Amino acid sequence: MSRLSYAECSARERLAALLDAGSFHEWLPPAQRVASPHLAALGVPSAFDDGVAIGRARLGGRPVFVAAQEGAFMGGGVGEVHGAKLVGLLRRAQAAQTAQGSSQGECPEAVLLLLESGGVRLHEANAGLIAVSEVMRALLDLRAAGLPVVVLIGGGAGCFGGMGIVASCADRVVMSDVGRHAMSGPEVIEASHGVEEFDSRDRARVWRTTGGRHRYLCGDCDLLVEDDVAAFRAAALLAIGQGPRPLTLAALQAQQAVLEARSRLAQGADDATALWRRLGVTEAEAVPDLALERLRALRPLHLADDTGA
Repeated sequence: MSRLSYAECSARERLAALLDAGSFHEWLPPAQRVASPHLAALGVPSAFDDGVAIGRARLGGRPVFVAAQEGAFMGGGVGEVHGAKLVGLLRRAQAAQTAQGSSQGECPEAVLLLLESGGVRLHEANAGLIAVSEVMRALLDLRAAGLPVVVLIGGGAGCFGGMGIVASCADRVVMSDVGRHAMSGPEVIEASHGVEEFDSRDRARVWRTTGGRHRYLCGDCDLLVEDDVAAFRAAALLAIGQGPRPLTLAALQAQQAVLEARSRLAQGADDATALWRRLGVTEAEAVPDLALERLRALRPLHLADDTGA
């Protein structure tokens, strides 16, 4: 079977190829024209789905709720309606989990978030920021209810800003080696601190700092796959099968300890390669060119988890 690039697909193309054939039922589809009320007032073209598709589907026969951001529309930027659709999806999943399939319909086994976003739209920044905070609250409430949330990252726009934080709140993150994930994008860092701080045109450094390989070696990504929809599907099934991660004080404190240790190691490291060496990654200089099978073998042992990655 020929490979289908995840990065080159649109949001709906990803849904069609990733999910069981014909199983996706969209809520608030474009025909209902639920679009942003702000963009038209600013003279900015809008989209009838406001750049995100949400609904229910099946993955390997398992019932799931799913959302896919469209990176080709405003870079996947989050506005009021876009964020409300994500919140509604998560809240509906929690209601179904609480009702255990009674009047709410079939309870999903997980929520999949196919994220591709540059962050909040500047056109409706306040509404977007509020929306992102509501998405995070709804996601953590859902996890506390015992339903796992799995994030997939591999689109050309990456996963930055508020949605970068949302991704880090999920149970598990699946990335391709061409995917990118961070709080601030390279262009934002360059604009605020200058090209001396971060040259956004230095593609190699951008990927060493925000790319899937870096995130995997640092433990921010649980499963690293090729840029292939079939690989994402297999990884999503594996992640769902592992069930939810504990959302307890002890678990959060353990994660905080890992982040603090990594922060100390990063002090004075002027490039990701130096950080990889300090994390104990052998062949650090060769990381960008290694086959993924070899790269997975280099991941620091203390970052290994129950996915078997």
